[in-house]
Amino acid sequence: MKVHKGMRPHDIVVILKMAALGKKEWMMKDLALELGISASEVSESLNRSAFAGLISEDKKRIMKTALLEFLQYGLKYIYPQYPGAIVRGVATAHSALPLSAQIESNEFIVWPFAEGKSRGQALEPLYPGAPAACLRDTKLYELLSLIDALRIGKAREKTIAINEIKKRLS
Repeated sequence: MKVHKGMRPHDIVVILKMAALGKKEWMMKDLALELGISASEVSESLNRSAFAGLISEDKKRIMKTALLEFLQYGLKYIYPQYPGAIVRGVATAHSALPLSAQIESNEFIVWPFAEGKSRGQALEPLYPGAPAACLRDTKLYELLSLIDALRIGKAREKTIAINEIKKRLS
């Protein structure tokens, strides 16, 4: 067994893609294709996540309690982010659904992406292919937007985001 050298940001995206697929059967090559990363990187990602206890040893089930705990209390410290310059991109955090329906804000947050239709403060996604992957999968998009709210949001936004994530994981 390889030595665990810590989680990588796209490991969270892989787990959330598993969550977005729900009970649908999937193979590693499916995740790789839909996320735009190599099958070997998906395999390594699943191994790291299993070692960390975020997914089961068979790499097919999400350990929901552990994942929620990590997202709620650890994510913002491990993958911190601050909004940057105004750019074109894809809305995220409180600027995207489901939070945009519940939170009104003058600040607009986007992942930088040339094909995006919005303008706002730039927020680097957990991995560069996230905007393209999210435009193909609305469930993944909602989950990653909620994750960004946990990374940069204030207390109210974080509370709403974690409750929304819990709904989507159950």
